[in-house]
Amino acid sequence: MKRMSSTIALTVGALIAALGLPVGAAHADTAPRIDLRVLVVSDGGPSTDAIAAELDVSGTPYTEIDLTRADRPVIDAELLADTVDGRPRAKYQAVVLPNDNPFAAGSAEMAALVSYEQTYGIPQVDAYTYARPETGLNYAVLSGYAGSLDGARAEVTPAGLAGPFGYLDGAVPFEDNSPTVGESYAYLSTPVAGADFTPLVEAQIPGTARRGSLVGEYRHDGRRELVVTFVYNQYQQQFRLLARGIVEWMTGGVHLGASRNYFAVHVDDVFAADDRWNSALNCTPGDVDCPEGAGTPDPIRMTPEDVTYAADWQDGHDFTLDMAYNGAGSVDHREDNGGADPLADRFVADRARFRWINHTYTHAFLGCEQDTAVVPWRCATEADGSVRWVSRAAIADEIATNRVWGENAGLPLDNTELVTGEHSGMRVLPQQTSDNPNLAPALADTGVTWLASDNSREPGQRQVGAATTVPRHPMNVFYNAGRAAEQVDEYNWIYTGRAQGGSGICEDNPATSTCLTEPLDTATGYAQYIVPLETRTALGHVLAGDPRPHFIHQSNLAEDRIAYPVLDGVLDGYAELFAAGAPVVNLPMKDIGVELQRRSAWRAALDEGLVTAYRVGDAVTIQAPDGVAVTATLPEGTTLAGAAYGTAYAGARSGWTPSTGAPLALALPSAAALPAAGGEQSATVTDPAPDTHVPAGTTASPES
Repeated sequence: MKRMSSTIALTVGALIAALGLPVGAAHADTAPRIDLRVLVVSDGGPSTDAIAAELDVSGTPYTEIDLTRADRPVIDAELLADTVDGRPRAKYQAVVLPNDNPFAAGSAEMAALVSYEQTYGIPQVDAYTYARPETGLNYAVLSGYAGSLDGARAEVTPAGLAGPFGYLDGAVPFEDNSPTVGESYAYLSTPVAGADFTPLVEAQIPGTARRGSLVGEYRHDGRRELVVTFVYNQYQQQFRLLARGIVEWMTGGVHLGASRNYFAVHVDDVFAADDRWNSALNCTPGDVDCPEGAGTPDPIRMTPEDVTYAADWQDGHDFTLDMAYNGAGSVDHREDNGGADPLADRFVADRARFRWINHTYTHAFLGCEQDTAVVPWRCATEADGSVRWVSRAAIADEIATNRVWGENAGLPLDNTELVTGEHSGMRVLPQQTSDNPNLAPALADTGVTWLASDNSREPGQRQVGAATTVPRHPMNVFYNAGRAAEQVDEYNWIYTGRAQGGSGICEDNPATSTCLTEPLDTATGYAQYIVPLETRTALGHVLAGDPRPHFIHQSNLAEDRIAYPVLDGVLDGYAELFAAGAPVVNLPMKDIGVELQRRSAWRAALDEGLVTAYRVGDAVTIQAPDGVAVTATLPEGTTLAGAAYGTAYAGARSGWTPSTGAPLALALPSAAALPAAGGEQSATVTDPAPDTHVPAGTTASPES
């Protein structure tokens, strides 16, 4: 169970006393109801935007008021609260401000917020403010520090670990990605003497042995504020680590939406061999990026020892790789080697240790028929100029033949999942501007309902006939590299300018690519530059709660096994930061697709004003349309129809609950923290105002 500190959260009894209500008032008919919705007051700064992004990702509804807009609504008592069926209602369970008071002196709007917070016990988050007595801290310029924290290591305090940040292991490292760019700014200071201030996250004040607060709870005047004294954006690791806890603090662990950290890795081309990069030709002989007849293909293929290494690596990380296989790779190898294929034999013997996905039989390109006589390739055309497409029968045969091969080998398959070679069949710009019209019928013929897509091309889910896409993040560990030096050589070719001997691709595409200042050393560049960069990118997706899988290739598990330093960096780095109760969630492809579908349907229901959710004392009621799965995060001990709600994660209970359209009645444990005045927390979204925003999509770090 998540540990709660009495200095961090009001229990039901303490809240009743603080409000001056009679015993039992929290359960009485006169108790107010509190909407499960957050009010975000923004000034356009990155910190409030970051908190809003976290609410978006988790599926927690909020209303945003932009202080920079002349037509914004006025914050007054009517906007904040009203009465419904004779019961007082607080419309927001928490308030997020850009700082402790973003209004002019004597502001009626700030006075309305103060009164609202005092009346209903609503907590306030100061997204980024500076240390001063008004926030319970001494001036940083007098007794603390104001400046950069690039590369610093902050720590969650015992109170923070016992409260909203208990899912962390303790350390909160600040990023330092560039020696020439300042990436952070903070005020470190100590509480004012006599102030009821509890530091939750601290860092050492430079030049002293003292520690200053970065995140702390300040209680004063019948109000509670979360005082954050460092600036951040939604992509920075230090914020991503603390984002969940900020939401848990402001909601008391009772809110719509949920947040978990996901990581899945698909290994493409298993049993096949991948062509190797040629550093002299600056292309890959045997593939379409090389002119026909240029060079001699030099394939990269795993060995039985690589299989054993992969299986043991999984066991050491409590993680399962998804093997996307091409059966023809083994058939061809046996034909060329007197019937022997030790690699396939070892994989089949250890098949239960991995997950398996159909990657088509020969890895054929399933879109237009390719004309590879030119570089780059183009779509072949018919006599009338129309595109010549791979046929429906050919696509279905690729899928079905590989499925039969896998079944004969005893591979545990889910026949609804498919990864086509190079994500082919779907549109590929600039050559192929639309899906192969034969793809959707072939998927239906073979029962495929989950189709992998390339997240760098299409980050959103979409339908391909009856199938739904599952976008996959490409890792910048190249399919045609089995050795670190090859990876670096190709990396230099792509990411250096022509004057440095590179391709100039980065110069020609400045909006999507950045040129290296100089080529990487082929002996050290992989470990010192590429691995840290790719680790940071992938870990950023994990910390952002993005369930979409990543993909690499079997060549990356062979020879130098260059994928493992990145995978180790992600999983080992995660384990160093998070407590055991918040593990990486490692889902198979279909379950990832379902998760993304549920999120989309939930967002749509919120956006259309079709979800009602509120709290009265220890009772939470949620109503959503029939067929829309409901997601919420609630304390340990919460029950639904007498059974435990959801599943445990990060000290709370969360999950998806099917809805029939009828209200869901959940019972909180009697000691559940009440951040808002003992009554009902509710989020009725019946007629969203123009300034009301609900989760609109997952925001993750840009693709590498």
